[in-house]
Amino acid sequence: RLRCHCNSTPFDVPNQKFVNKGYAPLDNRPGLQQYDARRSAGNTNDLRGKILRIKVNENGSYSIPEGNLFKKTEKGRPEIYVMGNRNPYRISVDQKNSYLYWGEVGPDASNDDELRGPRGYDEVNQARKAGNFGWPLFIGNNYPYKAYDFTNGANGEAFDATKPINNSPNNTGFNDLPAAQSAFIWYPYGESKEFPQVGSGGRTAMAGPVLYTQTNSAYPTYYNGKLIIYEWVRGWVKAVTMSPSGDYLSMEPIMSNLSFAAPIDMELGPDGKIYVLEYGKGWFSKNPDAGIARVDFLKGNRPPVIEALTIEKPSGLLPYKMIAKVNARDADGGKLTYIWNLGNGLKKTTVIPQLTHVFTKVGEYSISVSVVDNANASTKSKSIQVFAGNEHPMVDIKIAGNKTFYFPEKPVSYEVLVSDKGATVNKDRIFISSSYTEGTDLAGAQLGHQQVAQTMIGKSLMMKSDCSTCHKVSETSIGPAFEKISAKYQKDSKAIDYLASKVIKGSTGVWGEIPMPAHSAMKENEAKQIVEWVMSLAAKENKVASLPAKGSITPSKTANNNKTVLTFKASYADLGAKGLKPLSTINTLNLRSNVISSNSIQVQEMSGFNRDDNGSLTLAKKEGWIKLEDIDLTDVKSILLSTTNNENCEIEIRLDSETGRLLTKALSSNANLPISEVVDGKFHNIFI
Repeated sequence: RLRCHCNSTPFDVPNQKFVNKGYAPLDNRPGLQQYDARRSAGNTNDLRGKILRIKVNENGSYSIPEGNLFKKTEKGRPEIYVMGNRNPYRISVDQKNSYLYWGEVGPDASNDDELRGPRGYDEVNQARKAGNFGWPLFIGNNYPYKAYDFTNGANGEAFDATKPINNSPNNTGFNDLPAAQSAFIWYPYGESKEFPQVGSGGRTAMAGPVLYTQTNSAYPTYYNGKLIIYEWVRGWVKAVTMSPSGDYLSMEPIMSNLSFAAPIDMELGPDGKIYVLEYGKGWFSKNPDAGIARVDFLKGNRPPVIEALTIEKPSGLLPYKMIAKVNARDADGGKLTYIWNLGNGLKKTTVIPQLTHVFTKVGEYSISVSVVDNANASTKSKSIQVFAGNEHPMVDIKIAGNKTFYFPEKPVSYEVLVSDKGATVNKDRIFISSSYTEGTDLAGAQLGHQQVAQTMIGKSLMMKSDCSTCHKVSETSIGPAFEKISAKYQKDSKAIDYLASKVIKGSTGVWGEIPMPAHSAMKENEAKQIVEWVMSLAAKENKVASLPAKGSITPSKTANNNKTVLTFKASYADLGAKGLKPLSTINTLNLRSNVISSNSIQVQEMSGFNRDDNGSLTLAKKEGWIKLEDIDLTDVKSILLSTTNNENCEIEIRLDSETGRLLTKALSSNANLPISEVVDGKFHNIFI
């Protein structure tokens, strides 16, 4: 099994560059060299499984600094600073003493084996100078593996950390290796006796920066000289206290009040503050909760924290009753006051996190709230636009049959229903599409249909204005056809701004002698939306016609080969109301492939299983369960389970809990299991 990771490249005090590599296990039989880490991580003449240190020259070449592990020889690469790494993930250099720190992602073995060696450990390592950190012969606190003959299954002696020897036929470097260095911090899947603060469960150790604090620095002086370590899977962040010489003394939680979505990198910015890259909760997907966070320390009284401002109904006909709610908290336990900004200078104050207000005049209003604590510290929310005098249209997508899965070569029948309170629905402004998105993530799909909606708004703005008096879509009228305008400026990167300016200020002489009148009362953003719709007419990607409001889609036989998601998108934009721009509504409905990969199952959705390097799940105990959330079993007759081995085991599939209604039972790990019908049309949790 080969695994790919994203690494890091820091520099030390003399501006020498560190580069890390990663690889794994051990088997020296002919033809299986890819499984022999003694040819890579344990090979002094190979750059895999190493952390390299080089000096980058001004001309782009590099030279070797003093103090690396090997001089330039035929059997030792001079670039190597640290060898014996399984997977050095997220390396960091102390900017005062150039000590190197890194996380080491270890193997997945849950238990020690008397014949083969220790269980798997993740490590946080410290290198004060160049050295060998043991893999694949040692792990953790220099726990040794034992020699093993893969040809006959014979066990040998445990490797000696003081005099490690690499006698693999795949080794091209020195046989006698530098003495192995113990890990700085090490921990297994289970609880750690040496470092109980790290907890238990999945593991992905990472090493962050060493903090140095001064007067008026970003963080308290208490953290001066502490190493920050963190866990991608477990989600914690710890501050490690060390002696003046760098020895481990203790660790403690830091930022325990914050919840990170799988922290995967942590760096100090030029402002001295910590920046955290959050991967997001899903594996191998474009997570909507991924992002970069900055960690600020607020001394003394802390201002309130606003989690979210919500408007129950952001538009409505007059009189429009708006209900606004804010989710806010004060970390210091103080009482909160809420100052609501309702636009046009109107403000209201409440002592509860909710406001009801009735708008009686047509208009677009910007709503925000400032939350103030009893020490007069305040935080202002983002603004939300509401519309009085017009109501967003309703767009609903109905699916016949199963509402979780699509099945190859089985038609999916759909119907889109649109209603627009106070107006007649124009079916020409309904846009419906279907698409497949690889994986289980829909971030890209959502972005696409937002763009469709913007062009629909532009079309509605055009129809509401006097543009249609002089222009038609395909035919020349008093002015040129919109399609000709679109084609003329299609390759002009500044066309949107240029044409929007002409719409507002007026123009003459480009398409003939008849001038285009100015629209000085039109807002710039509305003019740009009209132009965006015009420009979409000649764009190749917008030539796809809308699907009918009622019909069916038949997924191909190979549609789910890449575990794709079938997405239906429907949007509608009205013509607006007097004094208001058009309002649009977008809806999506997603059907997932009927093939569910173990990669998509999260840690919190299973018990008794471990995840292997390749994403597969292994039953680590005598029994366990896997939960599949929010599944509609309408029309599902059977469930096919596929495993990588043929070991028989007792399998039950139950509804809603480990002890819920039994759907099927079998004594096999590879079986197509008929299940009893579930006909309520509801979404359930399935326990296997």
